[in-house]
Amino acid sequence: MDNKETSPNSPDAETEVGTSASNADQRDSADALNMTPEELEEERAAKAAADTDLSALDSDLPEKKLPAWKRFWRKVNIYLLLFVLVVILAAVGAFIMYLTSQKEPDTPTVGSQTLTTDALKQLANTDTSVGNTSQTLTIKGNAVIDGQTLTRGNLNVAGNLQTGGSIQAPSLTISGASNLGTAQINSLQVANTVAIQGATTMRDLTVSGVASFNGAVSASQLTVSRLILSGNATLEIPNHVSFTGPSPSSAPNYGVLGGGGSATVGGSDTAGTINASTGTGPSAGCFIRITFQQSFSKQPHVVVSPVGNAAGQMQFYVERNNAGFSVCSANTPPANQPFAFDYFVTY
Repeated sequence: MDNKETSPNSPDAETEVGTSASNADQRDSADALNMTPEELEEERAAKAAADTDLSALDSDLPEKKLPAWKRFWRKVNIYLLLFVLVVILAAVGAFIMYLTSQKEPDTPTVGSQTLTTDALKQLANTDTSVGNTSQTLTIKGNAVIDGQTLTRGNLNVAGNLQTGGSIQAPSLTISGASNLGTAQINSLQVANTVAIQGATTMRDLTVSGVASFNGAVSASQLTVSRLILSGNATLEIPNHVSFTGPSPSSAPNYGVLGGGGSATVGGSDTAGTINASTGTGPSAGCFIRITFQQSFSKQPHVVVSPVGNAAGQMQFYVERNNAGFSVCSANTPPANQPFAFDYFVTY
């Protein structure tokens, strides 16, 4: 069997050392049974001294040095590194946003295209729809339309509406205030109140309801079916009053006027003059009957006054009803004598 030199650090050497140690322990156990207590105590002290020498020998050996990154990793907290990483990422993002905000936006360039004559003819013969009702076409610049424009829906104007010509519409509804320089209206119907502050010129004015005027009303001619002065109002007429209208009809009584007598009336249902003339053989009685063109709703008041000396010599009186009145004489008037009476009728 060949003798081989064994290295102290080889596996075989470690095996042999282990085997030797095991055999030595077995021998020590067997020898300890044959030793006295004093010998055992001495052996323990020697063994302790040997262990002390081995410990001192191990402390003299140089300590194994770790790599630098491992020593740094053991000293640094992992959560602190994560926090620092988050702060760095936030700073980078803020810097990028700042650079983006400082950059001037790109100005869009709109290219223009010239339409040829053929393209215009094609557009004139076609009906093109752009988008749908849910979309909005926005034109930021000015738009000039030479032809007609049709809006099938509502037309909303956010700013002022200025037209160089007339506006034609079947109906016009203005919810707010309206200022009109000159307005020509063929038919005007006002459902609520109308306030006119300045001068107003109207050719014909028909008011079917109530009209209230707080100030003065000036009119060259005022035609009303009924004029009522309310409260303690006063009717002041500084000029003449003329009661015009169709003349009432008259029926002379020739038996009272006498032969060759006559009687006529001139005026209206309200006021007028009766001209009469007696003939031969007059007598007492009602010499004329006046019939109104329009009967009164109740019996009127008739005021008759004589005109001239001949009429003053007569003992005249009046008979009246809703349809008219008669002028009579209680005595016999003088023959062949003209006379006249004025009348005024109210109720």
